[in-house]
Amino acid sequence: MKPFQLPRIFFVLVAALSQATTSLSVQAADMAANDVCEGQLRYTFSWSMETGCQPGPRGGTTKGAPLTLDPESHPGWLALQEPGLANHEKDRRAILAMAGPYRTSFEFIETIGYTPGFDHSRPYQSWGTEYIYVIEDRPDFISLQHLMVMFVAGEDGALLGPFVQKHWRQDWQYQKEDLLEYAGLETWAHREYTPDQVAGTWSQSVYQVDDSPRYEAAGRWQHYPNFSTWISATTWRPLPRRESSVRDDYQVLEGTNRHTIVPNGWVQEEENYKLVLDGVGNRAEHQPYLSKELGVNRYERIVDFDFSAGDQYWEQTSFYWADVRAVWQSFFDRGSQLHINENADGVPLFAALFEQAEVLTASGDYDSEHARDMLKEILDSYIE
Repeated sequence: MKPFQLPRIFFVLVAALSQATTSLSVQAADMAANDVCEGQLRYTFSWSMETGCQPGPRGGTTKGAPLTLDPESHPGWLALQEPGLANHEKDRRAILAMAGPYRTSFEFIETIGYTPGFDHSRPYQSWGTEYIYVIEDRPDFISLQHLMVMFVAGEDGALLGPFVQKHWRQDWQYQKEDLLEYAGLETWAHREYTPDQVAGTWSQSVYQVDDSPRYEAAGRWQHYPNFSTWISATTWRPLPRRESSVRDDYQVLEGTNRHTIVPNGWVQEEENYKLVLDGVGNRAEHQPYLSKELGVNRYERIVDFDFSAGDQYWEQTSFYWADVRAVWQSFFDRGSQLHINENADGVPLFAALFEQAEVLTASGDYDSEHARDMLKEILDSYIE
């Protein structure tokens, strides 16, 4: 299979979004760049007893368009307040409440080190504006697609954009017995659970921008008078891009994932352990855990934001991405495990699939059968 020649606009878009999803704390980033240290200015929840100058969070100084937070309780939240709902329906409505328009913020910080001479890494902060679409809604299955639509302020203050990027996807399935779990070393394996083990649970399957698997775990929703929350079982995850781009000293994030629905949106919390594997994918015998990190990702509802470019992109390409999901599923069903290479012939998997999204949907004469044949050929070169 020949390497793909990606259109220049693709790289422009990725570069712009890489800049756009940067630090929320402009002042902290400037402090790090200028090596300025003022004791009263620290990253919140930092290593506050250390002496000397601490670097600010990783990220740049890019700003986005002005935003208006929704002052009202959102419709998804209000639907959860209806009296007399059965637990299963409450669970469904909590999941559906995550759909809609959001300002998002992503924050991670290492809190504990487990090795001698541990030196914590810089905290991470980024932001974005995204719309979450409900792309499937069945009684026991809901699929939510995240789509980023970004406007970025240029050096002269003028807004650039919109930049549109298909983001991650989360699928929720009730009482799922076969989970595709990350096993380390870019390998995913099926794990079977008994009906008793999954009774009353919802599994959350998280997929990357190219619809390749990331992690999957089951948990139970709990509903309280003023919030609903779901927490996963402990699961392994491959390193996210925020870590894989700067770290090579560990191979797995082992942790839990919590989603909480609140009147103004929802919050995702992570508790992760940075785990070192040996050459065959087992925990390293000595000092397998480097550190623990906590993450808080807030999705705050916004109003009067122009997501029309995202709507247009999804209208143009949604049938292509439906075929991508179907072809991926055919690979998931092939055997007990699969190994996915990030690159083939020097082309990242996400780049290959995004190029085809542009090529196959540009003419308006989309051929699903032809697209699936092309997609199978592409994935065959990345999957072992």
